[in-house]
Amino acid sequence: MKVLSKSRFKLGLECPNKLFFTGKKEYANKKSEDTFMMALAKGGFQVEELARLHYPDGLFINTEHYEYEKAFNLTKEALREENVVIFEAAFMIDGFFIRTDILVKTGNKVRLIEVKAKSFDPNDEHTFLGKGGGLTAKWKSYLFDLAFQKEVVQRAYPIFNLEAILMLADRTKKASIDGLNQFFRIPAKGNPRTDIIKRVSKLDQIGNTVLSEVNVDNIINDIIADKHNYHKNLGFQEALKQFKEAYMEDRYLNWNTSFATCKKCEFKTNAEQKANGLLSGFEYCFKMQHNWADADFKKPNAFEVWSFKGKSLLEENRMLMENLFEEDFDVTVVVDKLSPSERRWLQVEKAQQNDTSIYVEKIGLRNEMDTWVFPLHFIDFETSTVALPFTAERSPYEQVAFQFSHHIYQKDGTIEHKSEFISNKAGEFPNFIFVRNLKTALENDNGTIFRFATHENSILNAILSQLNESAQEDKIELIAFIKTITNSTKDNIDTWEGERNMVDLNKVVKDFYYNPYTKGSNSIKAVLPAALNSSIFLREKYSHSIGSINVTSKNFAPDHIWLKTEGDEIVNPYKMLAPIFEGWSELEILDNLSDIENIADGGAALTAYSKLQFQDMSEKERAEITQGLLKYCELDTLAMVMIYEHFIELI
Repeated sequence: MKVLSKSRFKLGLECPNKLFFTGKKEYANKKSEDTFMMALAKGGFQVEELARLHYPDGLFINTEHYEYEKAFNLTKEALREENVVIFEAAFMIDGFFIRTDILVKTGNKVRLIEVKAKSFDPNDEHTFLGKGGGLTAKWKSYLFDLAFQKEVVQRAYPIFNLEAILMLADRTKKASIDGLNQFFRIPAKGNPRTDIIKRVSKLDQIGNTVLSEVNVDNIINDIIADKHNYHKNLGFQEALKQFKEAYMEDRYLNWNTSFATCKKCEFKTNAEQKANGLLSGFEYCFKMQHNWADADFKKPNAFEVWSFKGKSLLEENRMLMENLFEEDFDVTVVVDKLSPSERRWLQVEKAQQNDTSIYVEKIGLRNEMDTWVFPLHFIDFETSTVALPFTAERSPYEQVAFQFSHHIYQKDGTIEHKSEFISNKAGEFPNFIFVRNLKTALENDNGTIFRFATHENSILNAILSQLNESAQEDKIELIAFIKTITNSTKDNIDTWEGERNMVDLNKVVKDFYYNPYTKGSNSIKAVLPAALNSSIFLREKYSHSIGSINVTSKNFAPDHIWLKTEGDEIVNPYKMLAPIFEGWSELEILDNLSDIENIADGGAALTAYSKLQFQDMSEKERAEITQGLLKYCELDTLAMVMIYEHFIELI
């Protein structure tokens, strides 16, 4: 049976053309492989289980996701009761199908409660509606989701007096116990929606809840009445009609392509997926609407241009870089530095000329590097934010800093993996221990400290706020240390810039260096392999074992080699990180509490840390995950060292 579900309705709101590709196994879908998105999804299932504890007598309509009629009939039977609470209540009418998170029926009065693992501040009066009265961008999709549910339920039961509610993670509330996150355990195998392991049966067993209900019924009614549009020319009621008809008829809606939406389209294929026969929805749209040939998809295009919003290019059908001009970028020149507009045009110009050579502002880069003081310190943090806190007295999505790595580069070229920290103990709030260890690592000299991007600065600002609210005996000393190596963010009342403020190596890259192999990305995961591909020095040095090139390591053997090739291609070092549980027997792996295969990105690291919060994890498994995290974080700081060495080579 084919129905327009709420997930498909939401997908249609993102881009109506996606309805043609969703659910088709022949089309690639990047979201199904995104480790960070998977981690967020698992947090959502945990929040749903906590929400259900608020209604202990709820009836769960436990059916497979495709069993529409069965779920509908079970719900219909349950609704015969005068008063009833239903989890996953199913409604089907007019080709629409929804499941509600929580439905509370008291006579004909029905509260429709949508649970979201998203935080809100009840003191912010403009959470859902901006000062101008329009829907705030970050809540729009959630509100339209709930409007879709209310519309379908109301059509199915016109006699119901419906009220639309959001249940959300409340940033003003704190957990009253350690391990709240672990009372709702996602199974390593099985369906996280139906098989989640709940270790409590009553709300009072966990003390304070961190969830709150928010009545948004007036906003939902306005959406249904077409007072708020999701897209400029598409109201709610028209969207219902168009999306249902197109999905039921398996018809491509030919909705106009959009620069912002198409750039992040999940229905794209990489080389491996293409080799496996998967199709690209992105390519389908551009063939249909812009007459692109197969060869055009192999050419550089405007979506690859860093931080570019070329909205008019789609209308003019000039999305290929070969059709772009300097005038498209309003280039502003800055002496001895790459302005953002110069950087964008430089990327296009090199692509047009098939020029893979590096561009570097040597004078500016040299002047910048001359300000750096030896020994040089390179640091990287691994952190976690979850809806249900790991420890008592913490709020939803409060920052948790559980790991850092620290390399030192001496003036004579010696590279030392000097120190590292990881908290792998379940139920431990690590932030204050973390910053004490960081202070010990960095306070012995006045050498320049490097981070890559803004993350480390933001995390230390968050810890500073936590220290201010704490009763830690050394909090004044720790706050003073944090202020010496950071600058304040907009969330702080005070303003400061430390005398030893960390240098953002990512900003240095943006200001002085462009490598065509990055294809416009400035993330460390792109800059490192690009530098390795371009640098004779790095290729020569790191093709030898680290023990023979004056590089120490706390997690890799002296015979470890970081640079390897497959044919003519250099293997990205992040892809060389060994799988977790390598060499374990099949039985040992089956007995694991975690389902982690490897740790090679931030999403996987976040998931790994959440698994370490299992109280009943074996020490062997805990040690294996810990070692995987340590190796991943060490590579992040070594990558920064390599980029620094590349800069030395260039100037």
